[in-house]
Amino acid sequence: MTALTMAGCVSSPAEQGKENTQQEFNYIVDQFADLQILRYQVPGFEALSLPQKQLLYHLSEAAQMGRDILADQNNRYNLAIRRTLEAIYQHYEGDRKDEQFKAFETYLKRVWFSNGIHHHYAEDKILPAFSSEYFVSCIKTIEPSGLPLRQGQTIDQFLTEIVPVIFDPAVMPKRTIQGGDQDIILASANNYYGEGVTQKEVESFYAAMKKPNDQMPISYGLNSRLVKENGQLKEKVWKVGGLYTEAIEQIVGELKKAVPFAENSRQKEIIESLIAYYETGDLKTFDAYSILWVGDTTSEVDFINGFIETYGDPLGLKASWESSVNFINQEATKRTKIISDNAQWFENHSPVDDRFKKKEVKGVSAKVITVAMIGGDCYPATPIGINLPNADWIRRDHGSKSVTIENITEAYDKASQQGGSLGQEFIWSEAERELIKKYGFLTGNLHTDLHECLGHGSGQLLPGVEPDALKAYSSTLEETRADLFGLYYIADKKLVELGLVPDAEAYKSEYYNFMMNGLMTQLVRIELGKDVEEAHMRNRQLIAKWVYEKGKAEQVVEFRQKDGKTYIVINDYKKLRNLFGELLSEVQRIKSEGDLEAGKQLVENYAVKVDPVLHAEVLERYAKLNLAPYRGFVNPIMKQVKNNAGEVTDIVLDYTEGYADQMLRYSRDYSYLPTYND
Repeated sequence: MTALTMAGCVSSPAEQGKENTQQEFNYIVDQFADLQILRYQVPGFEALSLPQKQLLYHLSEAAQMGRDILADQNNRYNLAIRRTLEAIYQHYEGDRKDEQFKAFETYLKRVWFSNGIHHHYAEDKILPAFSSEYFVSCIKTIEPSGLPLRQGQTIDQFLTEIVPVIFDPAVMPKRTIQGGDQDIILASANNYYGEGVTQKEVESFYAAMKKPNDQMPISYGLNSRLVKENGQLKEKVWKVGGLYTEAIEQIVGELKKAVPFAENSRQKEIIESLIAYYETGDLKTFDAYSILWVGDTTSEVDFINGFIETYGDPLGLKASWESSVNFINQEATKRTKIISDNAQWFENHSPVDDRFKKKEVKGVSAKVITVAMIGGDCYPATPIGINLPNADWIRRDHGSKSVTIENITEAYDKASQQGGSLGQEFIWSEAERELIKKYGFLTGNLHTDLHECLGHGSGQLLPGVEPDALKAYSSTLEETRADLFGLYYIADKKLVELGLVPDAEAYKSEYYNFMMNGLMTQLVRIELGKDVEEAHMRNRQLIAKWVYEKGKAEQVVEFRQKDGKTYIVINDYKKLRNLFGELLSEVQRIKSEGDLEAGKQLVENYAVKVDPVLHAEVLERYAKLNLAPYRGFVNPIMKQVKNNAGEVTDIVLDYTEGYADQMLRYSRDYSYLPTYND
C-alpha cells in the first residue's frame, strides 16, 4: 500500500455551511500542529444508479463502524483518553481562548487524526503543550458519569492511571518499534500483544503453527491479539463473539444490508464471504474471500473492509482494521489497463535475476478509482494507491488487484494550488520547477500505478522461503521493492511507446521529486535528533541515500549550495536509472531468498539515521513557510433521501462538515466498543 505523498499547503480554514460548487470548492478545512485537513470531491457519484449508490451507502456505513477497533489496536488506553478529551471539549465552561485550552484543543485534534496518542507517521508519543495540572483541573469539572472510569474506579484512581500515559515521555514512548536489537514487542506500545508477551514467545508461538513447505500458508495471527493467561499464550480472535464483537456485529449488520444491492452474483458472494469470515474468524475463510475479491474485475463499485495491513505490528503479523469504499474511474482506468495488459513484458524485462521472476504473471488487474468513503487505518490519512491481497501465494496463483486513488491525488494538487507548495524553497532551479509543473501530476500518478499494479505483484519467493522471513524489516523492504520497480520503469521507452507518457523527458519530474523528498524534504516530518521510523519514509530514504552513495564518485546526484542553502541536483538521469535497477535487483534477491541479515543491513545502514546538520537546515527553512508536512481528510456526509412512504429515492453527498464536527459525530454515532478491552 502506498502512503501519503509529501504535503505542503498554507493554512486557510474552509468556509463552512455554504453550498460548494465546482468553481468554489474549498479543499482546505483546518490546520494545526504539523497537520492539514483537506476534503475531497467524489466526481461521478451523481451519475451512478440508485442501487449502486445504495450499495456505496451501506458499505460506507460499515467503513465507519470499526473506528474504535483501530484506536484500541494502536494502544490500550486510546479509547479512554479520547473519550476523556472529548468530554472535556464538549463540557468545558472555562475560558476557551486561554492558551492552555488552545493547546488542549490542538492535542485532541492530533489524537483524533492519529487514532490515538502516538503520531500517525513518526510513531512517537504526542506530548501535550498544556500542563498535567490543567488537565486534572479540567477533569475535576466533569461529572464522574461522563468519564470512562473502570468498574468501581474513583476519579483520583483514574487520574493516577491515565496521567502518566498522556504526559510522561518515558511511558509508552513509541507505538511501534521497527527494528534494532531490543525486544521489539515489549518495546512497542501498540495493543496487538498482551502485557509481558516477548518477541521470542511470539515468534515461537506462530512458528509452531506453520506446516513445512506449505504452498498455501495461512496468515497466522492476522486477526487476533496474542495474550498470556495463567502463564500460557492464547489468541483472542477479532470476530463476532470474540474480541471487538460489539463493533464487528455492527459491521456485519451493515454488510448484510449491502448484499441486496450487489451488482452481480460474484460481488454478492464476496460480501457474504467477508461476513462469514467476520462471524467465524477463520483465516481460511479470509483467504477464500481474498481469492473471490481479487477475481472480481467487472464490478464498478468495490471496497476494502477488514484486518488488512500489518505495518503497525513490529513483526508484520497482525493487521490493523481499515476500510475504503470506491467506484471505478472509467476514463483514467484506460491508463492502468495498458499497464496491467503488459504485465508479462515488464516482468520479463525486469533487471532482477531470472530465478526471481514469475514465468507466468497471473491475474494482474489495475484500475483508477474514485474513493467515496474512508475509515479505520485509511482515515483521516489515506493511501493514494493500494495493492492487495498481501498473501504471496494468492498473488502467485490468483494475481493481485491494484488501484490508484485519483480523486485523492487531485485533492492534494488542488489544495496546493489554493495554498502553497515546497517548490519555491527546495527545488534547485527554474528548470526543475518547470519540469515538475509540466509533468508532476501525471508522473506521480503513474509511479503509483507502477508501484501498486506491478511492483508489489512482481517477482517470486524461492521454494521453501517463508513469507515473513524478513521479520521487522519486511514492510520497509517491500515498499522499497515496489517503489524501485516504479522508478525503474517510469523512465523506460516502453512507456512512451504505450502512450503513457508524452515524451522521454517526463520521468525526470518523478526522479527529481523522489530524490528531493527521500534525501531532504521528508525530514520535516521528524523531530531533530530522531531516527526515521515509519516504513514508507524508511523506504524512500533507503533508495535515495543508497543511489546517492553509490553514484557519488561520478556525481550522479549531488548536494549543492546556493545562497547558503542546500539543494539536490541530478546530473545524470540515465545513470540514476541504472542505480535504481541495481538496487531493485538486490532487494528482490533479498526477498526471494529470505536473506534477513542482508535486508537488516540495508535498512539499518541507509534508511534509519539522519544527517543532523542537514536535518536542522531543512527544519529551519521549512518553519518559515507556514506549511504542514502531513495531510488527511474529512469524509463527505452520505445522506439517504426518502419519499413520504419511507422509500429511498436517492443518496446525496454533503461536503460542508468541519473536522471537529465530523470527529465528534463519529464518536457519537459509531462508538461501539467498551473503553477497556483487556
